[in-house]
Amino acid sequence: MEPPLGVVPPPDRDAEPEGYVVVLDSGDRLHFLDWGGPGRDPGALLVHGLSQTGWIWAPVARRLRAALPTVSLDLRGHGLSDAPTEAYALEQLAADVVAVAEGAGLVADANAQVVVAGHGFGAIVAAMGAIALGRRCAGLVLVDGGWEDLERSTGVDVEEFLRGLDEPPEVLASMDAFLLDRAGFDPATWDADQERSARATVVETHAGRVVPATRPHALEACVRAMFEYDPQAVLARVEAPVVALVAAEDELGARRDALAAASAARTAAGHPAIAVAEFPGIGHNLMRYRPVEVSAAILAARGL
Repeated sequence: MEPPLGVVPPPDRDAEPEGYVVVLDSGDRLHFLDWGGPGRDPGALLVHGLSQTGWIWAPVARRLRAALPTVSLDLRGHGLSDAPTEAYALEQLAADVVAVAEGAGLVADANAQVVVAGHGFGAIVAAMGAIALGRRCAGLVLVDGGWEDLERSTGVDVEEFLRGLDEPPEVLASMDAFLLDRAGFDPATWDADQERSARATVVETHAGRVVPATRPHALEACVRAMFEYDPQAVLARVEAPVVALVAAEDELGARRDALAAASAARTAAGHPAIAVAEFPGIGHNLMRYRPVEVSAAILAARGL
């Protein structure tokens, strides 16, 4: 079952989000971008993936803000959020989602609802956040992640996965080299938002090289949490309707099998099956390559 596609507003190129911070009981601070939007319920909370920031959602947020309140957060250890030395379990990350949803005013009272959308690792966090929000979650949108057992789908264990995360030295040789590499993923979609998103993921050193902005201990902890994720068990507990957007540059078969298993777990638990839209031949960053379709899925999730 594919999610319905409605009318998606054009992007507001002039919008500039406001940056805010939520302070947790622990004292840790979580940064988020408030893109604005009409005060309609439910709004949208957007969760980025591994080593990214809330800026990766800009192509989608610029469209959504015309229809609903839109917020994109920086996960702990990423972007402008704090990076504590521990506390990266999925349950803590889910609590962070709730804290930002509340702090941003998206669920200002017990009856308010929010659509939670996550990309890659952020889809895992979004799914956990949907459980923590309970009936305050109107819908969950999984953007190319959140339904797979990572060790099974990648064929590597967590240690090997961690060893494969390093960027080639030539890509990190300078900011220009880094941006050129990111632009090369798809020159047609490279613009000021994509450059800003890319710049937010690295720090330029005095020597002119760049290093990843995500703190190494936070990156490792998030990857370990990601490999502990049980998609069938988690998605079976999500009360809200679930939509999955599947990118696949090559083979879709294994991804379909994982989705079917997760969907079966949901129906066995008495919840609706996962609505699926596939994007064959498209890369992982669907917000960059297919922002209209991602926006449409989030808008549709409000009424599923």
